Amino acid sequence: MSAVWKASRAAVRRRRVQTFVIFLVVLVCSATALVSVALLDAARSPFQRAFEGQRGAHSVVTFDPAKVTDAQLTAAATGAEASAGPFGQVIVEPQNDVGPVFSQPLTVVGRADPAGAVDRVDLWHGRWPSAPGEIVLNEPPQPDEDLSIGPLAGVTELTTNGTTLTIVGFAFTVSGSADGWVTPAQMAALHPTGTQMLYRFAGDVATREALAARVSGVTTGLPAGALLAAQPYLVTKEEAAAGPGVYLPFLGTFGILGLLVAVIIVGNVVSGAVVSGFRHIGVLKALGFTPRQVVAVYLTMVSVPAVAGAILGTGLGWVAVRPMLTDTFRGLGFGQEAEVQPWVITVVLLGVPSLVLIAALLPALRAHRLSAAQAISAGSAPRRGRGLRVQRALSGSRLPRAISLGLGLPFARPARTALTMASLLLGVVTVTFAMGLSDSVIRISEVGEIAAGDIGVRPMRGDDQPATQRSDTEIEQMLRALPGTARVGVGVARDLSVAGQSEPLMINFVRGDTAAMGYQEQLYEGHWMTAPDQLVVPTQLLNERGLTIGEKVTVALEGAWTTFTVVGETVRGLPGPEGAFATWRDFPGTGPNAFFYQVQTVEGTDLGAFTASIRAADPGLDAWDNTGGDSFSTVVAGFATVLALLLAMVAALGVLNTVALNVTERRRDLGMLKSLGMTPRQVVTMVVTSMAALGVIGGLLGIPLGLAAHRFVVPLSADAARIRLPEYVMQVWDPATLALLAFSGVVIAVAGALIPARAAARLTIARVLHNE
Repeated sequence: MSAVWKASRAAVRRRRVQTFVIFLVVLVCSATALVSVALLDAARSPFQRAFEGQRGAHSVVTFDPAKVTDAQLTAAATGAEASAGPFGQVIVEPQNDVGPVFSQPLTVVGRADPAGAVDRVDLWHGRWPSAPGEIVLNEPPQPDEDLSIGPLAGVTELTTNGTTLTIVGFAFTVSGSADGWVTPAQMAALHPTGTQMLYRFAGDVATREALAARVSGVTTGLPAGALLAAQPYLVTKEEAAAGPGVYLPFLGTFGILGLLVAVIIVGNVVSGAVVSGFRHIGVLKALGFTPRQVVAVYLTMVSVPAVAGAILGTGLGWVAVRPMLTDTFRGLGFGQEAEVQPWVITVVLLGVPSLVLIAALLPALRAHRLSAAQAISAGSAPRRGRGLRVQRALSGSRLPRAISLGLGLPFARPARTALTMASLLLGVVTVTFAMGLSDSVIRISEVGEIAAGDIGVRPMRGDDQPATQRSDTEIEQMLRALPGTARVGVGVARDLSVAGQSEPLMINFVRGDTAAMGYQEQLYEGHWMTAPDQLVVPTQLLNERGLTIGEKVTVALEGAWTTFTVVGETVRGLPGPEGAFATWRDFPGTGPNAFFYQVQTVEGTDLGAFTASIRAADPGLDAWDNTGGDSFSTVVAGFATVLALLLAMVAALGVLNTVALNVTERRRDLGMLKSLGMTPRQVVTMVVTSMAALGVIGGLLGIPLGLAAHRFVVPLSADAARIRLPEYVMQVWDPATLALLAFSGVVIAVAGALIPARAAARLTIARVLHNE
């Protein structure tokens, strides 16, 4: 083994270019594999791990305490594996004017402790309330430093309905059963309006229908009208998966493309390194190395850079993916659950070097069977007769000799050519998919602009800013009177508690020209509101809540339960957090900064000058241009561009390796051609043409595959985001764009071939003959 190690180490030092190429390809492959597998694993598992760890409730059920007693609820457990409750429940309207946590109604539950058979609440900061006047708020876990500087910093009390509650801790429930918890004694003082029961069921709980059947079994025999609402855990699960789910389809696509490119290039690079070393193998055999020692030399030679690349690539991938996991999942309450799993690191560390060994083993076993003379002969050049028919046919054409020779070169090594073409094809697929993805997300951001005012207006907030002296209607009249105004829409948003759900529903009560500003035109189904008890809901919100057209929603409005009927589905809501539309209602005592105004201007109006005129007319109003893009489209477009360039670079690296191997094997032929008068420029033309031809074929084959990937993946992301895409979003291709994409394979091929082609052009006749 000492001789094997010495020979391997000498080969690594002598073949520096090949060693570096193997190292670089394995590094990129390892990093890509770890990021892709870690993201897929994290997106699949965190909710389920947290849900099972907390014994989450399959259904959070709210009953009317006026129609059913606690004893009846305790006795009603048909079909339930476990239950918790009954707990008193009330919707409170915070009166604090600080922090976003107090900007909406809160569902508060009276609970003696966080433990129990169902919904074991994670008390991650502070303590559980032990006396009246104390409350624990439901917040996702976060580091102490974020808690000290975030929106909850300095907030110690919650005031509601004349009662002040001291915040003694923060807890998190994966079931979403409450926004806060107090003692049962404090709940009695708050006069609960609902009774909460938490259930876990055995058997099939994978669908809403199955859960509804389980809840029906539990409530059998209870008084009519006792059941107010039941929230299945699937709502929370879908919300938790929505964030990463939007990104995962194209992350997974880029990951798969990256893995395929890396696998192909690893196979091409490693097998080519062994094949190009056949002459060296023959020399080793002539010196007395046994066939097994020869195989060991070449496996060791490729393993050294492969192991180094796998270790460094895994480390880089781990560093890159950790912030992505933290940012994506911590806000959902699963930050501690979304670490990179050890099995992911193990698979990458062992899998990629194993791939390298397999790629090297096949040609090495062929060398194992060759005699010393055969190996030296095989390593001198491709076998005689390969590609001769093609070369002869091309030589009879009217093409310049450098081009005809270049077109015939790929046929000398068909297997190597096939691998190179495959990497080029995948590079074109990646570029095509990335371009389509970028255009689609930009159009998604533009969908909201189709039905939105050019200008957004809202009264100023804060003590250090001027306050408007106009009433709501006076502001609307002033906006309509400005030169350039075409339409004005007014909305007031209210976060309303939904019966049986801990998360409130935002409803935008609108008047004026809102419908005519495009919102009515972008209806998918149903109709615009025609009565005060009707809602039009954006697709995303409709899917998040599991609602359908015709379904009724009961919300707490001005101290009473009010039922709305969903009558329409629309593309987007008003700018800002997604909310439903309802007809206008007057809310006495509503402050001026609760109103939001949209202005559509006459075509050709200078929006900058128009916003300045609004501020000049009333310094207490804040006006802004509402036609810009969003951060999502910017992030996705940038992400797609970077990954497309990265994978195109890796594909070009494979071309570089192929050309370098071809030049090494055909040094004698190049010397003969130069002796016959071929110029360096003709050498470059010949070598580049050999790869450019593959680029043309890869482009023609890769574009349809890229189009298919775009057509398949973008709707998957839309489904994860719970939105429906207009056909306009998918129609991003035109003949000019496709013509440019057809040359992307050529660009990748030429970029990879140019450096070794120039090196071949610099070879002198004397140097080649000296080596011979």
